[in-house]
Amino acid sequence: MSIPVFIDLEPINQLSELRSYLRSKNVDIEEEVPENVFLEENLFQVITCSEQLWKEQVNESEVESIFNSIISLSIVLPHEQIEPAVSALCQQLKKPLPIGDKRNASKLKLLNNLFIGLDETSQLRYTTYLSLIQLAGQTDLLNLVNIKLDDVKKWMKLWQLDTPQYQALLRVLHEMFTSTKKTDQASKVMIELLGTYNEENAAQARVDARRCIATCIADPSVLLLDHLLLLKPVKFLEGEPIHDLVTIFVSGKLSQYLSFYEKHKDVISSNGLNHEDNKQKMRLLTFLSLVEGKNEVTYQAVQSELQLEDNQLEPFIINVIKSKAAKVKLVQTQKKIVVNSSINRTFGKPQWLQLKNQLITWQTNLNLVANGLQGITAKV
Repeated sequence: MSIPVFIDLEPINQLSELRSYLRSKNVDIEEEVPENVFLEENLFQVITCSEQLWKEQVNESEVESIFNSIISLSIVLPHEQIEPAVSALCQQLKKPLPIGDKRNASKLKLLNNLFIGLDETSQLRYTTYLSLIQLAGQTDLLNLVNIKLDDVKKWMKLWQLDTPQYQALLRVLHEMFTSTKKTDQASKVMIELLGTYNEENAAQARVDARRCIATCIADPSVLLLDHLLLLKPVKFLEGEPIHDLVTIFVSGKLSQYLSFYEKHKDVISSNGLNHEDNKQKMRLLTFLSLVEGKNEVTYQAVQSELQLEDNQLEPFIINVIKSKAAKVKLVQTQKKIVVNSSINRTFGKPQWLQLKNQLITWQTNLNLVANGLQGITAKV
């Protein structure tokens, strides 16, 4: 059977052809509908019954052609009638097929066609985008979807989303990023989510705040966490073990974390955190505190503070260098570590003053160089 194309037909005739096609694939649907059935009801029936195509051995391009026809019919419906059709399409297309099934990419393509076909200011784009990222996340195809947070923020304004809708979208994004091990993007999304709460409703964000803390701690690329303590929802967690934990990761030492772990193992496990990963991260953070403002540190000081054996020191320093958190080198003959630079774990008033003093020093040195060059030029 040739691939049907119904673009040039009137909507009612397209639906008739679609019904005939579905019946040819053994789909249980009436071939004709009573004349008093409205177009949108007719289309809704076709959408509902077309789900059977994903269960049959139907040519992939045929299925795409059928659903593109359904999409084209859906988006030309009057504004007040389009929502049921779009919602039904999204509900059907977002259901994932088994991982590795190439038709998942077809479903994603169809959802994207629906997204593009809708008016760019339509809130139905929000419904479609949610379905897109849910399907992409569950089928390991997130790389095929635009998940840039800056674009999501623009769409929020275009679609005139209220705060609960935007928060729901961010939660879905976070869930998809977390399930696909995209920890860096998951952290950014959770911080954006907590930023949507204000003084009045921050107390309601406890679950999101805990999830944000856990996400940032679990992300090996997130080394600066002091900004979390400024978020209102996180402040409402003061006095809870999870708040004590993030405070340790902001400015505490490895020994403090280990002490916390012995008392609150359940907090680590219940928040989906891994103790060994936490230890590794806390070693790096403790090292950054140890070398801050110093030109060198001894092997003994590092091993004592980080609880490292002799054979563990060199691999640890290699990981420090790979992390780009500090530029250091081992001087084995003198059993010391030379520190060229390192990031600060926190950036408060002392760090601003230090930066100010450095800038003043650089400006003074530049003025000396400029004056020297003027003197040389004058002599020439």
